[in-house]
Amino acid sequence: MLEFGKNYAAKLEIPAVIELVGDVGAGKTTFVRGLAQGLGIEEPLSSPSFTISRFYQGEKATLTHYDFYRLEDPGLMAEDLAESITDENNVTVIEWGQSIADILPPEHKVIEIKYIDENTRELIEK
Repeated sequence: MLEFGKNYAAKLEIPAVIELVGDVGAGKTTFVRGLAQGLGIEEPLSSPSFTISRFYQGEKATLTHYDFYRLEDPGLMAEDLAESITDENNVTVIEWGQSIADILPPEHKVIEIKYIDENTRELIEK
């Protein structure tokens, strides 16, 4: 997932909005770590499960990583997300985006990650 994220960053047009779909442990955050490395972000990336969002400045773009797993209603985070999406120098990545689906632009990318076994994932780009 790390290598896939790095390679994905290399072909990504910025700005971008990416929604990640997959069960807990599927590799969503690992993909984002690779994406961050591909964007030239050197600081360690950690899951925003408890903070809801994290921001990282890279050589090529800013990465904003959201995790709405714990939110049934995004409240003020919806405004923060809307601002992130409109930033021309930003890559916005969303995990567990069901509660904010109506905010996402129609052209956003969706990557579904299916856990097969410890070393194998199935990736479906929509």
